[in-house]
Amino acid sequence: MKVKNINPYLVDAKDLLINKNSNPICNVPKMSFGNMPLDGGHLLLSDEEKNEFILKDPKAKKYIKPLISAYEFLNGGKRWCLWLVDIEPSELKQMPEVLKRVDLVKKFRLDSKAPSTQKFAATPTLFRDRNQPASFIIVPRVSSENRKYIPMGFFDKNSIVSDTCMSIPNGNLYHFGILMSAMHMAWVKNICGRLKSDFRYSKDIVYNNYPWAENPTDKQIKAIETAAQKVLDARLEFPKSSLSDLYDPLAMPPSLAKAHQELDKAVDLAYRSQPFTSEANRMVFLFELYEKYTAGLFVKEKKKKIKIAEGKPVDVRPDKEE
Repeated sequence: MKVKNINPYLVDAKDLLINKNSNPICNVPKMSFGNMPLDGGHLLLSDEEKNEFILKDPKAKKYIKPLISAYEFLNGGKRWCLWLVDIEPSELKQMPEVLKRVDLVKKFRLDSKAPSTQKFAATPTLFRDRNQPASFIIVPRVSSENRKYIPMGFFDKNSIVSDTCMSIPNGNLYHFGILMSAMHMAWVKNICGRLKSDFRYSKDIVYNNYPWAENPTDKQIKAIETAAQKVLDARLEFPKSSLSDLYDPLAMPPSLAKAHQELDKAVDLAYRSQPFTSEANRMVFLFELYEKYTAGLFVKEKKKKIKIAEGKPVDVRPDKEE
């Protein structure tokens, strides 16, 4: 079959390039990076270390929170961190094991050759980057290309997402449903970068430029939310299996596969009533929607020239402030 044009993404669509965008092109929650410790590992604890640590320093228990990294999220297992935001100095001084760790963080940062790291030695109790919303969806930054979907999940402020993941503060079932769909995965496969061959999900390229469904009805939103909840419920049927197990193409349970099929259908209908026959078909539609959403967004403002009395040209912009 002949096509009119092959664009840089090998899709029969107009020539365009998806550039970095600091904000979403649609009205959805902003995506954030997870929390970067920059601590030399001294604020982090394995499951075994956490238990030993509490035996030595029982008062530290309330400051130890689950750390959600991409590896533990996808493969199971537990990891912890000392989250000392807003701790009272008098309380900190009563926890000798915590103080030892904080001192090691300070030394690690001071010993760095990078001035940008050295400056954080002034706040050794804290992660370098801190992002703790009340609730959020996490998206692993790297995920196997063999998975049909990138596994995502919900967490609350009692868990700390690491910088191996992205987070969507206040993301809800509708957002989760769209992002866990075949429609979104078509965009991911064609737009996102790669680490070796694995998907490397990005905020500015993939998420912020993703064309969400245009004006979905309340009924369509409800259908997506219901289907998204079924996906979450299907996962819970297999408590001994990790997300890596559940989303293995050969091992995915029939109930989870069926839940995703229902979700894909609900999401597709929010985009259009006509079925999508292939991934290429989805991308043609998404590129057209992207063009519609971004029309004029990246057009550079043209300069106008006028002449003053001396005859010298001066640049003047229509919206120039006095």
